[in-house]
Amino acid sequence: MSMGEKRMKVTTKQQNLPEGIQLRALALHALAAVLTIGLIWPQYMAMAQTAPSGSPAKSSVLSTGGGQALLDPSDTVILLLDHQAGLFQTVKDISVAELRANVTLMAKIATLLKIPVITTASEPNGPNGPLMPEIHQFASHAVYVPRKGEVNAWDNEDFVKTVRATGRKTLIMAGVWTSVCVMFPALDAKAAGFTVYAVIDASGDPSEMASRTTLARFTQAGIIPTSANAVLSEMHRTWNRPEAAELAKLYAHAAPNYLAVMESYQKAQDVVKQEKK
Repeated sequence: MSMGEKRMKVTTKQQNLPEGIQLRALALHALAAVLTIGLIWPQYMAMAQTAPSGSPAKSSVLSTGGGQALLDPSDTVILLLDHQAGLFQTVKDISVAELRANVTLMAKIATLLKIPVITTASEPNGPNGPLMPEIHQFASHAVYVPRKGEVNAWDNEDFVKTVRATGRKTLIMAGVWTSVCVMFPALDAKAAGFTVYAVIDASGDPSEMASRTTLARFTQAGIIPTSANAVLSEMHRTWNRPEAAELAKLYAHAAPNYLAVMESYQKAQDVVKQEKK
């Protein structure tokens, strides 16, 4: 007898049973199905979680696993968006001096660690004004992509092509305004499959309310908020590297008081050396 004939026979027998027994039989079948799924599903999920994703492993991950959740400099490109003189005058959630210092820090990090930088400006010949000169001064390798009036840089085909041409999938964005010039391309880049960080203190908004709303929308969309100091530290990772002395100088941009710490330490070392003579 085939399996199909057996099932038909069992079904016919069930139909001949009293209604209460039929219901109990159906309930037992349903319970068995649920238990089977319950046993198989965890195994399936475990296999799915351990299966390779096909993406290359981060070059910055150590044997301990350290760095797995941090920035990988070899996969990163920095996008500095609309840091324009006219727009700076509208920023109210951070002082312009601090904002400029943090943007300058981003440019210097990129130069020291050889990270690509792409800049752009929305209508620089209008009231928004030109880009702050420090970016290209301290990141002379930065590529400027002009736009044709688009508010959202990701609407500009040349800009997106330039980003994709780097071959990198982690984007660190900063700009003015955070709620527009960073938010819009960040959302689109995230939707396109990029990992996106937004450097909040290298960006600025017209109000604290705009800044708080933007931060909430970032986190809801999976954009990673960060700070200039955190970017520096994630890129830095260890003092046991040839650029250590130059990296130390950059911390004075992120935390100006750290320069005083360095100076007092150096003075103490000089005094000790003099006493030993």
